[in-house]
This record gives sequence, C-alpha cells and structure tokens, in this order.
Amino acid sequence: MDVIFGAFPFMIDNVGLLLTKTGDHLVISLIPLLAAIILGVPIGIWLGHAHRGEFLAVSVTNIGRALPSLALIAILIGFVGIGMLNAMIALFLLAFPPILSYAFQAVDSIDRDLTRAARGMGMSPGQVLLKVELPLGLPMIIAGIRTSAVLTVSSATIATIAGSGGLGDVILNQVAYGMEGVVAGAIWVAVLAILVDQAFALLLRVSAPAGVKRLQSTNAG
Repeated sequence: MDVIFGAFPFMIDNVGLLLTKTGDHLVISLIPLLAAIILGVPIGIWLGHAHRGEFLAVSVTNIGRALPSLALIAILIGFVGIGMLNAMIALFLLAFPPILSYAFQAVDSIDRDLTRAARGMGMSPGQVLLKVELPLGLPMIIAGIRTSAVLTVSSATIATIAGSGGLGDVILNQVAYGMEGVVAGAIWVAVLAILVDQAFALLLRVSAPAGVKRLQSTNAG
C-alpha cells in the first residue's frame, strides 16, 4: 500500500517527465492505429458489402488474438531490428484484426430486407452501401476502432523493449524510478486508456442513427 500511495507524490514531482512520455506514447500508439483504420475499415466494409470473406475476417482476428505483442517484437527484431518501426509494426498487427472484424460484421449484419428494398427503389450497389449500410453500420465500425484504440494504448508500454520510448520507459525501469515510478506509470497508462475509451464512447453515441438514439432515450425513460 505504501508503494501505491507513494506513486501519487511521484506523479506530482515528475509531471513533466510523465507528460513528455505520454506524448511519445500517443505517437507510438496512434500511428499504428491510424494505419490499421486506413487499411482495415475499407477491406472490412468491402467484404461485408459483398457478404464474403467471413472466414478471412474471423481467421485474422483469431490469429491477432493468439500472437502476443512481446513475441511479435522479438520476431520482428530479426527483420527490422530494434527501434520505433519494430514497435509500430507489432502494434499495427495488434490493432488491425478487431477493426477488420467489426467493419465486416457492421456491414454484413445489416438486414438483407433493407438492402433489397433499397435496390427495389432503384439504388445502385454503391448507393446502397453509402446511404443504407454505412450509416447503419457506422456505430459498430467505431466500436471496433474503440476496441483497438484501447488495446493499442494499453499495449504500447512494450515499445520500450524495442527501444521506442513512451510510458513503458518508466514502467519497465524500476532501477531509475523505483517501485513508486513503476506504479505511477501503470496508473498513468490506465487513465490514458480510459480517456481514449471514453472519447470513442462519445463518438459512438454521436454517430448512432437517429432512430437508435430515440430508442435509447425511450428505454432510458
């Protein structure tokens, strides 16, 4: 308990250090996340729109869950060496599967009667995707990004092993910062992950279709 209580004075005394490490941590986290979004969302949407590729989406997700990030960093050392690129590739491989899977499910799970009705009204496949499937699937797509964001931010501490910095420099350096610093860094990462989660939760509520919002308000009442 003394170590836990000692973590808070450490934060106050070293707030500049922690803020600097937080900036590095966010860079290490958000670049792989952005790359995973740019690649995973379009592929997932395309596969979901075509109602194909469920095996691919599920397989990629399962493989991503089965590969520990630490093992990925160790494997990548043989290909790209030690450094930020190593950590970012490992975090990208961690972030990509949930984004792909959620994007696929978001579009693939849309009621087929709705898409058939849209086509019956004269909409082209592209219009069905843009005006029906994407608006309805957007909350689930954002939920996938939210899951990956929290996973990436919380896992980016391992970037220190690859020599990339971030809050892992504090958490994994007990010799320099003591146990109070280790605990303080862990608390800092946990709070950062919660803030990222809540930011995406807000975006998720904003992106919900109007009908869903009305239903949620009715249920809450």
